[in-house]
Amino acid sequence: MAAKKTRRKTPEPTLRHVWLAGLGLIAVARREAVGAANDALGKLQSARRQAEAMAGQAQRDVLERLADVREHGEASVERFSADVETRLQPVLAKLGLKQQARKPAARSRKKPAAKRTRAAAPRAKAAAKQPARRKRA
Repeated sequence: MAAKKTRRKTPEPTLRHVWLAGLGLIAVARREAVGAANDALGKLQSARRQAEAMAGQAQRDVLERLADVREHGEASVERFSADVETRLQPVLAKLGLKQQARKPAARSRKKPAAKRTRAAAPRAKAAAKQPARRKRA
């Protein structure tokens, strides 16, 4: 015998069905929002790390360039100073102001010596020098 196919009727949508569909929609939307927020947070942290790395590299590059410029400038100043001194030697010799040969100063980073302060002058001597005032009668 042939089996009878039972045909199911789709139930009419009720308020309960609408309520369950709404809850499902809210759950899916929340899950998607949390996932999108986590993705955005990961991208933001990655961008921050990349920006910090770029800033650090830029700072190192600037410091290296400044060191190169400083070395070049110091060398130029030393050459200029030596050139001026050699050109002035004959003039100073004619004037009788020949200078002793200077030794190049050793560059060190020592702390400067503490300055000594002068003792305060006694006030009694200053008062004795002033003439006395006359009183009017």
